[in-house]
Amino acid sequence: MGSCSCYSSCEWNGNCCHDYYSYCDWTTESPTSGPCGGSLFGSGTISSPNHPDYYYDNSYCVWQLRAAYDQRIFLAFSYLQLENCCSCDYISVYDGPYTYSPFLGKVCNTSLSNFYSTSNYMTVVFHSDMSVVGRGFRAEFMSSLKPSSGRVDCSSDYMNIVINRAYLNSLGYDAHNLYVDDPSCKPQISSYEVIFSFPLTSCGTVKHLNSGRIVFTNNIRGFPSSQGEIVRQSYLKMNVNCTMEPDSVSQITFVGSNGGNSSIAGTGRYNTSMAFYTSSSFYYKVTDVPYEVALNQDLYVQVEMSRHDSNLVLFLDTCVAAPTPFDFETRPYYLVRNGCSVDSTYRPLSSGSSYRARFTFKAFVFLRGTDSVYLQCKVLICPASESNSRCRRGCSRRRARELEPKHESQTLVMGPIQLKKSEEEKKEPEEQNKA
Repeated sequence: MGSCSCYSSCEWNGNCCHDYYSYCDWTTESPTSGPCGGSLFGSGTISSPNHPDYYYDNSYCVWQLRAAYDQRIFLAFSYLQLENCCSCDYISVYDGPYTYSPFLGKVCNTSLSNFYSTSNYMTVVFHSDMSVVGRGFRAEFMSSLKPSSGRVDCSSDYMNIVINRAYLNSLGYDAHNLYVDDPSCKPQISSYEVIFSFPLTSCGTVKHLNSGRIVFTNNIRGFPSSQGEIVRQSYLKMNVNCTMEPDSVSQITFVGSNGGNSSIAGTGRYNTSMAFYTSSSFYYKVTDVPYEVALNQDLYVQVEMSRHDSNLVLFLDTCVAAPTPFDFETRPYYLVRNGCSVDSTYRPLSSGSSYRARFTFKAFVFLRGTDSVYLQCKVLICPASESNSRCRRGCSRRRARELEPKHESQTLVMGPIQLKKSEEEKKEPEEQNKA
């Protein structure tokens, strides 16, 4: 590889020159692509050396990502398998053109993340130590409007696109001449913004898989004039992308009884909900808060997507109980973990075959705790067409080091469940009042 020579000549010598991108002038000729680092513009993909095969020991790769002056960089990791040690092999992301720019975050183990820059530069550094390797990472980057100019937000129900009118005026376009792929979908126009808001599966929006992630795309077009049927002048086209986030959580509680061209890039989450039901028929939803139950009472839980989509299936990955809704790590009690039953009374009724999952377990309380129990469940959302997806494979006792982004996930919290008061406990307040 040669010796590092940044301080003398800015010569590029492979991946040994650790300060090349932070010291050398960017007019210096440098590789624009390759297996390890480089200067990239607009949109594209970066990956670890030798990916999807194993990367090398002692790798040090630096990418400088650049967008147009009035845009920013959106970076989304779609695959990650590194050594299970965050101080050994990791990816650092910086908000600017240098490795000493403000730190945006570290990616390691299986922590897939998304990042936005605040300027039109972002720097990404991959580091590996001298032992233990994995298959590395892959990430997609794209130029995106700054939030002051335009933004997009998605849920499992709606796509909301907001364009700043001052930004449009600076480009020479009028707010009344904007269209999405379905021209019949009209925006709301205020003094400051143009807002398109429509159901996620309408107005020409297309759903597709990109590196295993579910992405919804549309386009905004702007024309200098609305007169006539054709145009021979250049016109505005903005690609709108919503990448669905890979996690979501639900939580419920029970109480037991002792008697027991530019682009606009955004991210979104599927809306899911979790609720108790009174019986295995799942006909009547429990509306009492807190939900008072008896010890060993059969409890029935349903998790479902708010918008039923036959192209997606929901799989119950992990459910953990705790005596408080704020801490599921200090005193966790697992009902199911990685799709595998842990509690002897836990029984899945349906999971991984439709837009909802159902399960049952028997009520309990924590020793040396309150009578309240809170439940947190993580579910995975997979394309129904994939027969070998994580949702279809069920229980996985292998420790996950390779994160498959095909599985959108959500975490939900529900509670409290409390124990019903015994007859003696109910009488005590009455006797005290008589006294």
